[in-house]
Amino acid sequence: MGTLDAFITSDKQRHIIEQLHTLKQSIAQRGEQADRENGFPAESFEDLLTIGYNKITLPETYGGLGFGIYDMILFQETLASFDGATALSIGWHLGIVGDLYDKKLWSDGHLDDFADKIVNERALTNRILSEVITGSPTRGGRPGTNATFIDGQWHINGHKSFASLSYATTHYITSAWIPEKESIGFFLIPQQSAGLTIKETWDMMGMRGTASHDLIFDDVVVPDAALVELNNKPRSAKVNGWALHIPAVYLGIAQAARDHALEFARTYKPNSLEFPIGQLPHIQEKIGQMELKLTTARHFLYDVAKKFETPETADYAAGQLGAAKHVVVNNALDVVDIAMRIVGAQSLKASNPLNRYYRDVRAGLHNPPMDDMTITKLATAALDEK
Repeated sequence: MGTLDAFITSDKQRHIIEQLHTLKQSIAQRGEQADRENGFPAESFEDLLTIGYNKITLPETYGGLGFGIYDMILFQETLASFDGATALSIGWHLGIVGDLYDKKLWSDGHLDDFADKIVNERALTNRILSEVITGSPTRGGRPGTNATFIDGQWHINGHKSFASLSYATTHYITSAWIPEKESIGFFLIPQQSAGLTIKETWDMMGMRGTASHDLIFDDVVVPDAALVELNNKPRSAKVNGWALHIPAVYLGIAQAARDHALEFARTYKPNSLEFPIGQLPHIQEKIGQMELKLTTARHFLYDVAKKFETPETADYAAGQLGAAKHVVVNNALDVVDIAMRIVGAQSLKASNPLNRYYRDVRAGLHNPPMDDMTITKLATAALDEK
């Protein structure tokens, strides 16, 4: 566990991390294969379900494990150091479940029913909100997907993109415009619904193992109860501390890059030297830079999580969530870059893990909140100070 030891505060946390480490080798190997083949490591998610990982952010009163935001980022950073794509994929589920039950975004009946699916049917979910015609929902665009109420049932038609975890998701939470209500509705739709298909469009250079394909809704018919939430405001307007699962993933990738470069520096000894390159001053300077950036990012992220879960400091922390993501992702980019400079040209080999870390970590720039929105928000808050 190494660097994270100082951030583990309970035996319950340590137990989950130890369980994750029993899966490390297989998850890492499948992640590498999924990246190489642009595939999906389905067995890794089966392994995670076996240890109840889909229940960690579900409250104990609903049958879950009851872990909070701080705990979640601790687990997610650990998992991402094995494979970033696997961690990011299941992280969406963890963050959504934590947010749903923390804020009681659905009715009691809907929450009880979905909790039962998580606990007893090993359900996994993701919010499928992005569309090609609207871009990221955080920019406030209205969904092009439509829902029409006919004879007591909802008929949904549309085309969604970036459906991470697409193959393993059992229930999609899909946004759709409801013309007669002039509002955005969120529908819980089983993966096996007639008319719903996964269109294999995911062909990115990074996070290839997330299977973030498109979803096509061709007159998908669901019962009235499938409408779980009605909201006229863009979801970006709501502060969501559970979104810290995102930077935790990129911190884990950076940690993995650091570990690889450190091992290389300890063991690589060209015939021009009598000792490993780790003893060279300019290599030690690079290692020190990595340590400083990782330490800065980690302390910022975990401090914001802790403050968010403390009532007296929650309001302050809410204003720092975007900043935490910005600092972590950009520091992670730097760490991977420095690691590649230490390893040199070998880091560019397709078989070298740094090649994948470099491609995967760049995806963080395109996960919400976006850097420009964060900087603008910080500037506005500063200008509004009295």
